[in-house]
Amino acid sequence: MSKHVLPHALQIPAIKKLKGKRIILASNSPRRNDILRTFGLAPDIVSSTFKEDLPHDSFEDIHEYPVATASHKAVEVYERLVQEDPDNAPDLVIAADTIVLTHALPSTTQTSYADLPQIAQELLEKPSDKEDNLRMLLDLNGGVCEVVTGVSVGFDLVKSSVYPVIYSPGYNIKSIDERTLVYFADNPKHIVQAYVESGEGVDRAGGFAIQGLGGILIRKIEGDYHNVVGFPAASFFALLDMLVDEDPDFLDL
Repeated sequence: MSKHVLPHALQIPAIKKLKGKRIILASNSPRRNDILRTFGLAPDIVSSTFKEDLPHDSFEDIHEYPVATASHKAVEVYERLVQEDPDNAPDLVIAADTIVLTHALPSTTQTSYADLPQIAQELLEKPSDKEDNLRMLLDLNGGVCEVVTGVSVGFDLVKSSVYPVIYSPGYNIKSIDERTLVYFADNPKHIVQAYVESGEGVDRAGGFAIQGLGGILIRKIEGDYHNVVGFPAASFFALLDMLVDEDPDFLDL
């Protein structure tokens, strides 16, 4: 068994393709690493140096922002590793970026944001301090936010003939995005204040961590739980399966 594919990994075609391959996670996020390890992948960690400073207003659809950021992360890491050791290029680079957006409260659980075009979505950054965290969570209290993760994978063009979304000599990039609605309970102010005082939400986009103490604030979600934590595992593995289906030689030497 390859060091990057753990013994408990499901033996699906995409996983089998990754055995013996050099897999890189372009992130130092322990949450993303933990999610991948849960499903049987143990990539090497090479954090991207991309500054993540793309102008938000340059995107007609704000949902494109995390996808673009993830793609830049994947490209930066792939190119850096190839420059450092041309004879040991990574087989697969995985990058992700997660953002939190305001979202109008749907009239039913089946109401999509596309049906509410008059309500502008705003990007919720990491709170600057506890006071900002409290303001942000009180605004979200009893309401809804949308968590969007862009995932990009970069892989060796020599080892695959799949038509890329982004193409550059030697590699290509495929990307997806995953969207999850998070419904906040109508929490008493003292609960929100107690959470803010814990300090957990200060370094988190949207000001909360659903997998930690922040879970007490959440009534329900619609979509992928792992996406809210930071990495949509189901969609990621579906992307790999799609690449295998499109090109049976994907990642073959």
